[in-house]
Amino acid sequence: MKLKLIEVDGKQYAEVSDGKPVYLDDDGKELAFDAPGTKATITRLNAEARSHRERAEAAEKTAKAFDGIDDAAAARKALEIVSSLDQKRLIDAGEVEKVKAEISKAFQTQLDEATGKAQTLEQQLYAEKIGGSFARSKLIADKLAIPADMVQARFGQQFKIEDGKVVAYDQHGQKIYSRARPGELADFDEALDSLVEQYPHRDHILKASGANGGGAPAGNGGNPGKKTLNRAAFDQLDPAGKAAHVRSGGAVID
Repeated sequence: MKLKLIEVDGKQYAEVSDGKPVYLDDDGKELAFDAPGTKATITRLNAEARSHRERAEAAEKTAKAFDGIDDAAAARKALEIVSSLDQKRLIDAGEVEKVKAEISKAFQTQLDEATGKAQTLEQQLYAEKIGGSFARSKLIADKLAIPADMVQARFGQQFKIEDGKVVAYDQHGQKIYSRARPGELADFDEALDSLVEQYPHRDHILKASGANGGGAPAGNGGNPGKKTLNRAAFDQLDPAGKAAHVRSGGAVID
């Protein structure tokens, strides 16, 4: 092969195609020589050759360990027999079950610790997300006549944490969606307001709007901040709610 030359202004220059010098082979056929590509190919082939050589040397080293052994199948069988003898010796000594028991015990301990930590974190998250929502609720402060802990005792089980957000469910197990923002889940106060509206004894937990009368529960003379429940409403509370009502100084009327 020889470099193809072109004459320009009486001077000869190497012809270039796509940035590659053009050569002519013995048949006169033009060939653009890709020097970088050729170098990369040579480097790759050298690396492959080195890898093949290293594998061959490793195989040769392994084979030397079996010098003098002509029957490979017999050698393999002998190794299997030795392995089975070692396993039998362990089984006879009860070591296998002992090792399995120790591994299982260690794993169970780690699993119990991880489960305990996860439950603790879940409880802390619930207390902060849901308990905090009840404690900070403007609806409870403005509209309800019972303290936040009693409201949580009655309605808390209808709130869950999903993907880090507080989600409310109605008495039918359906998610509560916002009336103000159709298609979106209701925020805490809007969901709680919906649950209170569906509560059969809501009249006994809502703050009175004025003096007694018109079906307003007796006690505290219609005071908006009253803590008086009738017996039916009190009996609807779970033990924690009843205790919270008593601790808060609330009264029960028959």
